[in-house]
Amino acid sequence: MIVLSGRDDPFDRVLGLEFGADDYVTKPFEPRELVARIKTVLRRCHLEQVALRQSTEVAPILQFGPFIINQTERTLKDTETGALISLTTTEFELLLAFVSNPNLVLSRDQLLDHARGRDSFAGDRTVDVHIMRLRKKIEPDPSNPIYVKTIHGIGYCFTADILQSSETKGVNTPPSFLVEASQPTGSREVVI
Repeated sequence: MIVLSGRDDPFDRVLGLEFGADDYVTKPFEPRELVARIKTVLRRCHLEQVALRQSTEVAPILQFGPFIINQTERTLKDTETGALISLTTTEFELLLAFVSNPNLVLSRDQLLDHARGRDSFAGDRTVDVHIMRLRKKIEPDPSNPIYVKTIHGIGYCFTADILQSSETKGVNTPPSFLVEASQPTGSREVVI
């Protein structure tokens, strides 16, 4: 909540903040400053919601090809080599966008929105650079990708089958996957 008031006395500002306001703006105000303050409060609320969700949800462990994604630990592991693959925050968010939407074409705009919000990027071609870097880390041959396919003029599509298992908070057990055939192709529920 942002208080917009004609009262600019320090007592009123402190009282407004003590009663739960996130910010206090006095008249007259610059509209651009108000918009910036609103965005800051919304960003802070979003981060608090994400933190709360991450602390209370049981995050699934996802597998595609030889890779295991642990969403709680925010790690990507190559099961063939046993190595953890280092991903930037944006690369990890893009990968989560893909595995959350297998076999669906995602536009650059959708990927921008999913990976850290549109305000974090200079332009839509930034997504192309992050996809190129992600491909170098997960594709056997980045010039001929099998997981992240380019759909020219539209965006990108993640074509791998996703296996999913539940993770118990605080317990780091390796998943054993049993795929149920009743689930739709591309996104399979896994029972441990």
